[in-house]
Amino acid sequence: MIDPIVSSLKIASSGLSAQSTRMRVVSENIANANTTGATAGSDPYQRKTVTFAAELDRMLGADLVKIGDVGRDDSPFIVEHDPGNPAANADGYVKTPNVNMLVEMADMREANRGYESNLQVIKQARELINMTIDLLRS
Repeated sequence: MIDPIVSSLKIASSGLSAQSTRMRVVSENIANANTTGATAGSDPYQRKTVTFAAELDRMLGADLVKIGDVGRDDSPFIVEHDPGNPAANADGYVKTPNVNMLVEMADMREANRGYESNLQVIKQARELINMTIDLLRS
């Protein structure tokens, strides 16, 4: 069995990795929020989503956070009338991405808080290890 402090470090680091991936995906969504299709009537950028999964680490005896899937949001595209746009169809309508900036900003804030929480766990575990080493030296 692994030391509980080392175990908490590994669990928190898996959370850091998962939240980092989530922030990357949210950043892609925000960056492509105004991207239309390349040709008339083509589909624009489709919002990506992240799902988490628990994975049992038998050596630790605990569940770690893993990325379950980076998928696509199947909600409909937003259609706007813009006849001058090169991506407009014959009727002058353009499909725009199904990215809602409010949702993306909320997701980014949540991912940021999750990342900070896991980072705080690592800092505390490191401090406990250093205190233990100091006690053993004396």
